[in-house]
Amino acid sequence: MPTADKITSLTKEQITEIAEQLDCGNRCFVNRRTKLLLFTPNFDNGFADEEFYAVELEELENNFSDYIEIEQPNSSNSFEIMANFTDQIGDNNNLKDELTKALNNKKPFREFKIVIDNSGVYRQQWFDFKNTQLKQWVIDKFREATYADRENGSS
Repeated sequence: MPTADKITSLTKEQITEIAEQLDCGNRCFVNRRTKLLLFTPNFDNGFADEEFYAVELEELENNFSDYIEIEQPNSSNSFEIMANFTDQIGDNNNLKDELTKALNNKKPFREFKIVIDNSGVYRQQWFDFKNTQLKQWVIDKFREATYADRENGSS
């Protein structure tokens, strides 16, 4: 697997910060030239006050084309991360079976969370796995955007 240092000009710290912000449900933007990071809540869900993000929103409004948005994984991508975690559990067949059953239920995200929250040490393993996957997501999405910029003659 390629490392972040060879793929992007983002630092490991920036990749970690973006992954954490995505995990919290925030929107993440990277300035193409300066690599400045901007984060805002997803205002579509109605839980955040735009007033607290006036500086970030003004910057994005005035210079949107200077930024790459690293979008959150969609539900299909998130489901795949959960399935991959389940597949890699090798030493606890009971947990693997419970997680597989949860993923096949009507509400797989809720059911997976319930099983993981009651899985002891596997709960932290899940968070570590998800964090690693989100960091790779950030690397991949940034790489795709910068590649598209080169193809379009930008940047």
